[in-house]
Amino acid sequence: MSGSAKPSGLSPRQQKWFASVQASLERDTGKTLDEWLAIARTCPETKPRARTQWLKDHHGLGVNRAAHVLSVAFPSEGGWDEPEKLRAALWTDPAAAAILAAVEARAAALPAVVTGQRKGFTAFSREFQFAAIKPLKGGKAVLGLAVAPAADPRLQPPKNEGWSDRLKSKLLLETPSQVDASVDALLKQAWEKS
Repeated sequence: MSGSAKPSGLSPRQQKWFASVQASLERDTGKTLDEWLAIARTCPETKPRARTQWLKDHHGLGVNRAAHVLSVAFPSEGGWDEPEKLRAALWTDPAAAAILAAVEARAAALPAVVTGQRKGFTAFSREFQFAAIKPLKGGKAVLGLAVAPAADPRLQPPKNEGWSDRLKSKLLLETPSQVDASVDALLKQAWEKS
């Protein structure tokens, strides 16, 4: 990904926000992207999450800016601009991929939905992210939703899921057949808030 590239799979509002992260980097930190790239390449860590934490702890760089800097400094690690590569690496279990397909079909029925692939999950947005799904071991998946856990007795509060803070609940899905009318209703409710 070049320094001016935008991630794919973002709504227009999200694209505008991403561009602002890029544009304000030098203004807000006092360092150019090239200076941040040089710093990032000195990081002793080898895993993306550890690199992000290192930039935060040692250089005060926020998570979003760190993610941007790291995606430019280490483009071969499957960045935002390679959604199919990210998707293939994440959804390797056929049973979990079938659950993803069922959720995608339901989400795609809603107007103006943008599907975006991230390293750890698949996101669904309109103006803002309203849902995300990630695979779990054993061919299962967990669906995060921008609705309160009280919206359905099967919902639980999220715990360190890695997706947007807007997603206030999660739902364990063990089979594609569980992606039913009640999940449709939850997706629609979350979509309406986005």
